[in-house]
Amino acid sequence: MVEHLKKLAKIFRNRYISATLLFIVWIVFFDQTSLIYDFRLTRKEHQMKAQEGYYKKQTQAATEQLKELQTDPANLEKFAREKYFMKKSNEDVYIFVDPHNHLLDSLNIAAR
Repeated sequence: MVEHLKKLAKIFRNRYISATLLFIVWIVFFDQTSLIYDFRLTRKEHQMKAQEGYYKKQTQAATEQLKELQTDPANLEKFAREKYFMKKSNEDVYIFVDPHNHLLDSLNIAAR
C-alpha cells in the first residue's frame, strides 16, 4: 500500500501531469461553462423542444377552432353555451357535477 502511494506521489511530482489533472478538474467542476452545467443545459434544451411540439399542436388546434367559430354562427353559439354557460331567455341551464367536482356534461339545456 505504501509503495502505491509512493508511485502516485512520484507521478504527481511531474508538473505537466499535475497541471493537466488540475485543468481537467477545473473544467469539469468549477468553470462557468463546466461539463456538469453543459449537461444540465442540454437536458433542459431537450425538455423545451418537447414542450415546443406540444405548444405547436395546441396553437394549431386553437387556430382551427378560431376559423371554425368565425365561419359558422351555429358553432359560435355552441361554443358560447358549452364554455361560458350562456343561454337563451326561455331556457334553463343545468350543470351536473360528480363528487370529485368534474363536469359530467358541460351543458344540459331544457326548454321551458
